[in-house]
Amino acid sequence: MGEFRPVPDVLGYLSGSWQVTRAVRDLTSGAQGEFSGSTVFGPLDGGGLLHREAGIFVWQGVPRPAERTLRFLPGPTPGTADVRFADGRPFHDLDLTSGHWRTDHPCVADLYRGEFEVYDEDHWRTTWRVGGPAKEQLLVTDYARVAVAGAALPAVRTAGHTGEPA
Repeated sequence: MGEFRPVPDVLGYLSGSWQVTRAVRDLTSGAQGEFSGSTVFGPLDGGGLLHREAGIFVWQGVPRPAERTLRFLPGPTPGTADVRFADGRPFHDLDLTSGHWRTDHPCVADLYRGEFEVYDEDHWRTTWRVGGPAKEQLLVTDYARVAVAGAALPAVRTAGHTGEPA
């Protein structure tokens, strides 16, 4: 997909429920896995969003439940976010005002390089490339908004321009 959709308010855009599929590839061994489930971005006390992801992760044919929780707090400039792990440790920054964002997360000796792409009001993708002595991985996650009957979707204006945790 070549064109990105600007998002002037990342927290407003993410709010709600999303269907999630993630492909995971170990670049050293060639092993592959897939996660499928859902993510809910709900209101967080004090502002921001609580991100709760749950589903099934299948690694080399073995399925197991998987979940994670992140906090998306208002960022330093309007419309951006400061993403943190559930325990409050920093994860990464997020600015989708251009519809595209790149960020890094150092994790011990490994480096997570993230890329975020917004395609339209209901679809976005994250790509994390992990490199270092402990891991060489590629994680690609696609998100599709789950429409709720009778609920209005958050507006995404076109003004403006264009994880994985360890």
